[in-house]
Amino acid sequence: MSKRDFYEVLGVAKGAEQAEIKKAYRKLARKYHPDVNQGNSEAEEKFKEVNEAYEVLSNPEKRKQYDTFGHSMGGQGGFDFNGQGFSDFGFGGFSDLGDIFGAFFGEGARGQGRSSARKGRDIKTEIILEFEEAVFGKELSLTIPKDINCSKCSGTGAKDGTKLKTCSQCNGKGKVMRSQGFFSVSSTCPQCGGRGKIIEEKCTECSGRGTVEKKEKIKVRIPAGIDNGQKVRVRGGGDAGSNGGPAGDLIIYVRVKEHPLFKRDGFDIFLDLPIRLTDAVLGAKREVPVLKNEKVKMTIPEGTQPGKVFRIRNEGVPDGYGRRGDLFVKINVEVPVKLNKKQKEKLKEFEDSLSDKNNPSTKGFFDKIKKFFKS
Repeated sequence: MSKRDFYEVLGVAKGAEQAEIKKAYRKLARKYHPDVNQGNSEAEEKFKEVNEAYEVLSNPEKRKQYDTFGHSMGGQGGFDFNGQGFSDFGFGGFSDLGDIFGAFFGEGARGQGRSSARKGRDIKTEIILEFEEAVFGKELSLTIPKDINCSKCSGTGAKDGTKLKTCSQCNGKGKVMRSQGFFSVSSTCPQCGGRGKIIEEKCTECSGRGTVEKKEKIKVRIPAGIDNGQKVRVRGGGDAGSNGGPAGDLIIYVRVKEHPLFKRDGFDIFLDLPIRLTDAVLGAKREVPVLKNEKVKMTIPEGTQPGKVFRIRNEGVPDGYGRRGDLFVKINVEVPVKLNKKQKEKLKEFEDSLSDKNNPSTKGFFDKIKKFFKS
C-alpha cells in the first residue's frame, strides 16, 4: 500500500509555514493518540502516519529532501518511523530519522557524525489516593528504584584514573559507513556500540555500565483535581541517560478510591440525600455533608418531590484555574415501612382529607388517561 503525501496527511498546503504545520499536527495527534483510542488499531496507524509526516515536515532539512525526492528517497520502505508518542504533549519522543538521510546521502546530509546520546528509560509506577486527596491534591514522597550515574566513574564506565579511548573502527563518530551499490549506508559501530569511545579498563563499581541501581526518594506534588486513571509525569525522574543523554521520566498512574457518600463527574460532585416523607411534605432544614468533613445547611421547601436536585455552588472539585465545580444534591424521599395499625389508620385518615389540588400531578395524569381511552 502506497503512502499518502505528508502534506495531505496533515491537511496543509505544500507551502505551509511551520506554525501552521505544528498546529495541524497537534490537533491530529491529540485526536489519534493511543491513550485516548485504546484498542483502536486504525487510530494507532493514523497516529503513526501523522507523527511520521510531522517528523519530516517540521525539520527544514528533511522537508527539503522530501520535497525533492518524495517517499522514494527511502527506497522500498520509505521513511523508517517507529514513533511511540509526541514530545510536544509529554508522551515521549521520536526515533532519530536522521539515520535515513545518513544511509542514502552520507553523514553530510544531516551534519557531522557523533556518538548517539540516549535518553534514559521511563519508569512507571502506580499510586492509590483517597477521594479527598485527589480532589484537594497531596504531596507524596515516593521511593523509586532507578539507574543513576555511577559516582565513582561519573557515568563514563571507565576505571578511576583511566581515560576512554577513541574507537578505532569509527574514529569516534559512533557510526560506520559501508557501500551498498550506489549508496553509502550508515550503521551503529559494532565495536563501541555507538559511543565513539572504548573502555579499556571498566569501573569496578558499575562494571563498565556507567550506571548503578539505587532507591531514590522523590517528592511529588499531586495536583488538586486529578481524577481516576490520569497520570502525572515527573521530568527527569526516570533512569539516567547514556552517552550524555537526559534522564528518562517518572510516570505516575493515579487510582482513586470510591467515596461512601460522593460520586464525581468531571469537576462536579453528586450526593444522594434521603429524607423523610414528612420533610418532603412540610419542608425542613437539613445539614448536608460537603468535602473536607464540613457541613452546610440546606432548605428543603414544602412539597419537594422525589428526585429533585439542588445545586450548592463551589463545593465541587478545583479545576486548576482558581475555580471549583458544584455539589448536586438529589432528594430521595424515603417511604415509611413497618407501620403499625394505628399509624396506618392515621395515614388513611390523612389520605381521605386530600383533594385534587393537593396532588396536581396525579390528577393531571389520570385526566390524560381518560382522554386517551375516549379518543
